[in-house]
Amino acid sequence: MWQPDGWARTRIGVLIPQVDLNPESEFRALAGAAVSIHAARVAQKTYDPRETTDRKIAIDRVRAFADPPQVDDAAESLATASLHAIAYCFTSSSYMRGASDDAALKSRLEARTRGIPVVIAAMAAVTALNALTVKRFTLISPPWFSEELDQQGANYFRSQGFEVVSSGPASLPSDQLAVQPNAVFDWVRTRVPERAEAVFIGGNGFRSIGVIKALEDTLNRPVLTANQVAFWQALALAKANVSIVNYGRIFAVAG
Repeated sequence: MWQPDGWARTRIGVLIPQVDLNPESEFRALAGAAVSIHAARVAQKTYDPRETTDRKIAIDRVRAFADPPQVDDAAESLATASLHAIAYCFTSSSYMRGASDDAALKSRLEARTRGIPVVIAAMAAVTALNALTVKRFTLISPPWFSEELDQQGANYFRSQGFEVVSSGPASLPSDQLAVQPNAVFDWVRTRVPERAEAVFIGGNGFRSIGVIKALEDTLNRPVLTANQVAFWQALALAKANVSIVNYGRIFAVAG
């Protein structure tokens, strides 16, 4: 009798930069009708104003995204809603600040979220890799990451005991709206060495969840992405019994 109205038993919040469209879009695709997604946008200008073509996000601004008070205030505001988990979706700041700072950030935000657990996307990637018993993987970064930022990402995972077999920014348009799934698929599938046990596509702004199944079928190994692992861990923290299919092997593994 009644038509679906978007209400769901599980409600997940997302903290994202003001210009980023992708985390909300990908979370909603993963959620289907079982989970509702509620975003808070954090004011942050991430691009280097000196660059007009082939833009790269500015290192100092990336690092500053996790500084108080803006993201803390956004987390507190989002937590006034009745949510089950909140995901911090900005892997690049984690890369620059390091894993120990991520742990401190999680604690700092949870001090403001009234008991609602917080997921840090890069930390979720570490948890997912461990859950899959992966030790060696290929890291793919968005085209708007500099070589320096990509290397900081590799160092982040090395500090957690992983071997990053290869890494690098994808040679695709440095424009979120110009990234198409077929181009992501073609780029990734030809750049994964045999020694890599898995692939992690970093960058929450990098449109990539639509190619996970195709890549897993082609490469015959797990494919993880920043938003996929953040959503996977958010479901676990929310204690949500939700079936997710066609978006990666990780959803068959307990968070």
